Amino acid sequence: MSQTVLSEAVAAGVVQITMNRPDRKNALDRATYTGLIEAIAAAEADASVRAMLLTGASGCFTSGNDIKDFAAAAAAGEGPRIAIDFLNAISTAKKPIVAAVEGFAVGIGTTMLLHCDLAFAGRSATFRLPFTALGLSPEGGSSYLLPLVAGSKRAAELLMLADPFDAATATDAGLVNAVVEEGTALETALARAKALAALPPESLALTKMLLKRGAAAAVAETIATEARHFGERLRSPEAIAAFAAFLKK
Repeated sequence: MSQTVLSEAVAAGVVQITMNRPDRKNALDRATYTGLIEAIAAAEADASVRAMLLTGASGCFTSGNDIKDFAAAAAAGEGPRIAIDFLNAISTAKKPIVAAVEGFAVGIGTTMLLHCDLAFAGRSATFRLPFTALGLSPEGGSSYLLPLVAGSKRAAELLMLADPFDAATATDAGLVNAVVEEGTALETALARAKALAALPPESLALTKMLLKRGAAAAVAETIATEARHFGERLRSPEAIAAFAAFLKK
């Protein structure tokens, strides 16, 4: 497994998956996506694992896609395929996933929370869905799931204006369960993950399946449709200009 993703047992039945590129604010490059996919698959296949705890190293969740790596992938004609593979993995995981968010949760760092079963954010955490500002379009099933949990007006505000927003807004929008004191998101999330791991696993898996089954087909279709548009937008003059401006900073 890539060293940009760490996976370790942290309690009975609980595996912690950590995005580990602190020098890049845990930005997700292709190696990191591969590591996340492998970590989720390993946890799903291990009968001793009852819950996954997802977090980022050094007090930051993730600043989203590594723009330089993403631009290189687009130039090579790879598009967002590996990111879509990760989104499919996290959205279809059978075991519960609990997220602990501190620092930045940008782009896919925010949209992946829509697929976590529980999420907790430190008080100073900052979220952003910057797709329109980068000349792109929504991903991760967010154009379907965010209106469901946040309402259409709030979803339009967050996705269309692309402004940063705080943990309280993320809670109101249904992206996280609760805001906790800064620096305690991991502690809170671990307590919830341990509580989930202590429950009868078949009952827990069935409950998760039933909670997700009504929207499962629509989520899969939305992820695929968004991916097609996202790939097209990556090659658009707007996105190319936005990426170039970002890389000059």
